Amino acid sequence: MSKLGDLGARLHRGEVGYDFIGNRKIWYGLSILITITAIVALAVRGLNMGIEFQGGAVFTTPKSEVSVSQAQEFAEEASGHDAIVQQLGNGSLRIQVGGLDTAQSDQVRSELAKDMNVPEDKIAAELVGPSWGEQIANKAWTGLGVFMILVVIYLAIAFEWRMAVAALIALIHDLTITVGIYSLVGFEVTVGTVIGLLTILGYSLYDTVVVFDSLKEQTKDITKQTRFTYSELANRSINGTLVRSINTTVVALLPVAGLLFIGGGVLGAGMLNDISLSLFVGLAAGAYSSIFIATPLVADLKEREPAIRALRKRILAKRAAARDEQADGPYTDGAEAAVVVPRAGRRGRAQEHRG
Repeated sequence: MSKLGDLGARLHRGEVGYDFIGNRKIWYGLSILITITAIVALAVRGLNMGIEFQGGAVFTTPKSEVSVSQAQEFAEEASGHDAIVQQLGNGSLRIQVGGLDTAQSDQVRSELAKDMNVPEDKIAAELVGPSWGEQIANKAWTGLGVFMILVVIYLAIAFEWRMAVAALIALIHDLTITVGIYSLVGFEVTVGTVIGLLTILGYSLYDTVVVFDSLKEQTKDITKQTRFTYSELANRSINGTLVRSINTTVVALLPVAGLLFIGGGVLGAGMLNDISLSLFVGLAAGAYSSIFIATPLVADLKEREPAIRALRKRILAKRAAARDEQADGPYTDGAEAAVVVPRAGRRGRAQEHRG
């Protein structure tokens, strides 16, 4: 068996483990810090909304000797607006200019043809109205709201309302971090970004449900035993599924990293950047939140229940009594301590008999 597989088996059996629940305040603090940073970035920098949401024109030019920086300068001079230029895999350029109507688009197209020394009819122009992007945004918000409601209802029925609340907080946490990264990096928010955001919600929920399912199994009839508290069993559930979560996340991140760093960075495919960045950040945040946020939150909520709180007191009292008994020694009432020595072998007994 591989070392990672052996570690996974030992974690599942509870032979080794890390105290995720005991150190939950560290993870809460880290998550709050990251969330505040994301919110501040959104308030200060905002989001670089794509042309689908703010309206404008997209010009696709044929392959030429004009560089990306030169094309951006030409487009901004011709339109008077900021321009985003991307080089496509075949050497052509994709120029996005926001805030243009049909007449302005035709004028900019003509100016670009002159500056870039290419035939005007070779420059493809596509006009996008802001109303279309607004409809897409509204549908995305509606879909997100319906998804959240269904998630809460399903988890409340399949598990319990505390797990539903914890999963909802974890999903909001993942969304906030992903959107904050977009604001900090300055990547354009397009329809592909929205698709990526909706995709990571399903993955984050899947990883969380895996841990919750293990937790539900381990805490069945928990009040009928006095060995483990709820937090301890929650910690065992995280450790038992830790290797599985790591393997799943790594396998999912590798192709997404290929899309982001090779497809988007090397090949210059803009749409790949829009989708892959949200997937990459969201997958990593989802794996983090299912381990460090969702399950510790469930443990905190459950430990507030009277029955679970009473169970914890009984267990701690039992352990304290066991420690006191061990500290008093293995004998009581003045009885002499029994001394256990290794049994002599045959040669030792023969020597004693001759003596």
